[in-house]
Amino acid sequence: MARNRENEPSKGRSPKRAATETGRAAAAAKGAAGGHRGEQVGTVVKAKMQKTVVVAIERLVQHPVYRKTIRRTSTFMAHDEKGAKEGDRVRIVETRPMSRNKRWRVEEILSRGLAEDVASVRA
Repeated sequence: MARNRENEPSKGRSPKRAATETGRAAAAAKGAAGGHRGEQVGTVVKAKMQKTVVVAIERLVQHPVYRKTIRRTSTFMAHDEKGAKEGDRVRIVETRPMSRNKRWRVEEILSRGLAEDVASVRA
């Protein structure tokens, strides 16, 4: 039986493996250049924990049958180094897992809520 070059195992990398390695290199370069992370804007609804806040994000969804617009709320636990308080409007971004439930980080406090306004009036 004659040996055929097409049937011989390749001596270098397989094309599939080479493609994944170049894909990894591109992903690493993208990550180094500041890849795209999920971003949400919401309101702090709970700030009783240390360095953690609960952020509520509202979205409007149309009911599949009745076509009425419904308000849906999702809550996310976010790591907070900025010192956000209840009622603050904040921007959160996706990050590595910080704990069992924390996958978000407070990026910026957009506006202060009523809780701080009330405290400043009392003082």
